[in-house]
Formats: sequence, structure tokens, C-alpha cells
Amino acid sequence: MFNFLKKPLHIIAPISGQTISLDKVPDPVFAEKMAGDGVAIDSTGDTVVAPCDGTITLIMDSKHAFAMTTDEGIELLVHVGLETVELNGEGFEVLQKVNTKVTAGTPILKVNRTFIESKGISLITPVLIVNHDKLKMLNPIINQTVSCGKTPVIEYKL
Repeated sequence: MFNFLKKPLHIIAPISGQTISLDKVPDPVFAEKMAGDGVAIDSTGDTVVAPCDGTITLIMDSKHAFAMTTDEGIELLVHVGLETVELNGEGFEVLQKVNTKVTAGTPILKVNRTFIESKGISLITPVLIVNHDKLKMLNPIINQTVSCGKTPVIEYKL
């Protein structure tokens, strides 16, 4: 049976800040959606949380990004900052382990904003659905002030 009235699902803000369109991110990998589709957050916070319920599938060795998969098989990537891989993990603290099941709002990373910004590195944080081809609809919510663990930043339908 078709359910056209099915409500969209939401990805919540993994960090506080202001949402911006991916094409405004000054990095072609994100701006041209090579790594996935979604939204970016010009972040102001220092805690990064799970943007939905799921399992952490990857935490980069450089601690600046993590991936997770929802029970429905949607794969997300949260990439904290641009060029943050060059810090080799400095300025980041990992709070969870790979293969951990988490709920939306569970703290995953702690960010030392002062240290990272002192290096001249942007903390714009892309929030991407990697396998967006599995979705019937993806709607990034842009130009909004968002609160970590509370505000929806992407709505989507399976």
C-alpha cells in the first residue's frame, strides 16, 4: 500500500550554528556534493552530537569526522571544519567508539574551537547523506540558527 502522507524524517543539528547551503561551502568536495548531499553549519558550538539514531560506523583517525548508519540504511557523514584533517586529531576529543549504537543527541566529539580557530581553520561543518540516491526526497533547511541536538537541519523521505 502506498502512503503518500508519510511524514518526512529529520536529521538534527550535530552542532550549534547557522545552516548554509552546501554550494556556499568554500571547498569543492562539499560544494559540488562529491561526498554526499545535505547541509552545512557555520558552527558556533564545541560539542558534536549524533544527528539521528543509528550506529557509528567510522571515526576518522584525525578525529575531525565520523560516519553513521541509520536502522533504515541511510549513511551520514559529519565533517567538522574544512581542512581540519591537517590537524591530525589535535583539537578534537572522541567521546564514542565505532560500532556503538547511539540515539540522536548523543555527544560524539568535543571540539577545541579556540585552538582550531587559532590555526586559521574554518569550523564550517557539512552534514551529508552519503547514499542520498536511496531517498525519495531530501530537503536541506538553510539560513536557520540551529541548536545542537535539537533543531532539524535536513528532512528526507525514504
